[in-house]
Amino acid sequence: MMHYAALLLVISSTHAKTPKPQIEIKTSKGTLRLELTPDHTPITVDNFLAYVDASFFDGLTFHRVIKGFMAQGGGFDSSLDEKPALFPPIKLEAATSLSNTRGTIAMARTSDPDSATSEFFINHADNLFLDHAKDRDGYAVFGYVVDGLSVLDAIATVATHSVTVHGTKFDDVPKTPVVIESVRRVVVPEPTAEPTA
Repeated sequence: MMHYAALLLVISSTHAKTPKPQIEIKTSKGTLRLELTPDHTPITVDNFLAYVDASFFDGLTFHRVIKGFMAQGGGFDSSLDEKPALFPPIKLEAATSLSNTRGTIAMARTSDPDSATSEFFINHADNLFLDHAKDRDGYAVFGYVVDGLSVLDAIATVATHSVTVHGTKFDDVPKTPVVIESVRRVVVPEPTAEPTA
């Protein structure tokens, strides 16, 4: 029995030290490094990493930016042409995700809770009203910035305007496109601490 308990302790300790996946988002405003949260949102993280591994985000933009709120990207290029999703929409995991605090990354979606595909947003401020609650579905946070909050600030404070493309009006569009040059996995040396609400 003692041997079994010791084995469980070793397995638990090893699991606890496994680093979470991290990504780097290289943009025309600088680079953000984020750590993802598969322990809270496994479906969302797997989906996002599938898009990362397909180099889907390369050349897309942050097409909707609101200072003091968020920067949204991952679906449109600099001409505001939408890039078709590669995979089916995923189940919403907002009920188990971290809170929508400054520097967290969450999936964008339509009014259908289970409609997220590739688009995401990074919270520029604490947006707790986006969290899951008894009376709302919420938005699933699946990671957080561990380096590059100043880059987030630079993105969130660009000049924006409204434009109409193919008969569709887009608000809060950066006047000078904020290009997502690449999104890649990075090697993680050690685990880091999650943000606290």
